[in-house]
Amino acid sequence: MLIGCSILAGFVLDMIFGDPHWLPHPVRWMGHAIALLEIRLRRLFPTTKNGERTAGAMLAIILPLCSWALAVLLLWLCSLVGKWLVLVVQSLLCYQVLAAKSLKVESMKVYHALRAGDIPGARYAVSMIVGRDTQSLDEKGIAKAAVETVAENTSDGVVAPLFYLMIGGAPLALAYKAVNTMDSMVGYKNETYLNFGFVPARLDDAVNFIPARLSALLMVLSAFLLRMDGRGAWRIFRRDRFCHASPNSAQTEAVCAGALGLQLAGDASYFGKPVHKPTIGDALREIEPEDIRRANRLMIATAILTLLFCLAVRFSVCLMLQGGF
Repeated sequence: MLIGCSILAGFVLDMIFGDPHWLPHPVRWMGHAIALLEIRLRRLFPTTKNGERTAGAMLAIILPLCSWALAVLLLWLCSLVGKWLVLVVQSLLCYQVLAAKSLKVESMKVYHALRAGDIPGARYAVSMIVGRDTQSLDEKGIAKAAVETVAENTSDGVVAPLFYLMIGGAPLALAYKAVNTMDSMVGYKNETYLNFGFVPARLDDAVNFIPARLSALLMVLSAFLLRMDGRGAWRIFRRDRFCHASPNSAQTEAVCAGALGLQLAGDASYFGKPVHKPTIGDALREIEPEDIRRANRLMIATAILTLLFCLAVRFSVCLMLQGGF
């Protein structure tokens, strides 16, 4: 009962408040921990391929395990006071692992800058939410980058956390966020992180395997419900869902591309180096700033469907186990 109520409360809090910059956030603490652990672990192991991979593997064990253990300890301490404190604290933790509102807010900053004709401002806004180089992007490139990050992060920032909240409450969801944060910080295929980030990146692929596909299926359903091109979403998903170096990233990008009738992905520049990537979807029309708003509608609808799915699963399991919701 407590976990189901906490998930619902956390979801509502996220939709209302998002991620205020003044509010302490566990992901920021994880980022500081990763930076510190990287320095210490690199010193402990030799600067060879195997040494760096071992150091990265240690990071991939320590951070998620500590994130899970600290959350379990916190909730246990709360349980000594009472169930209501557990409900409040777990609801706050559920709230902090979700990112639907902040994803919408940050991507809509790009939209508003484009609508105002402020290309430099739009480039800066999109640089805050994507990993690629943005200095040379034109209006269409900026809009495409924003749409892609909304589509991809529908899984990483919304559906996957809800999936792990459903399975193991806030502790497991925080362990997932630790893995996801590691990948965003050290999962690059450049000279610095090719070996050190190898295990964290593979672990991120593993923990996102099921959530990415669940996200895609629920996004297809959302496209139908929103009267977008649901058939196109399903067709492009089946055709292009593996058109990415990651086994997971193209799952939701393909659905979004099909639902909006756009062509996403393609070549990009990272850290000053061009990277060839296959395209996703068909260019049935030119991309426009309004597509950022449409992608957010698709993301929010998918988030709501995921919430209902997760609560229904928990309710069904509790009934089978003759427990409470």
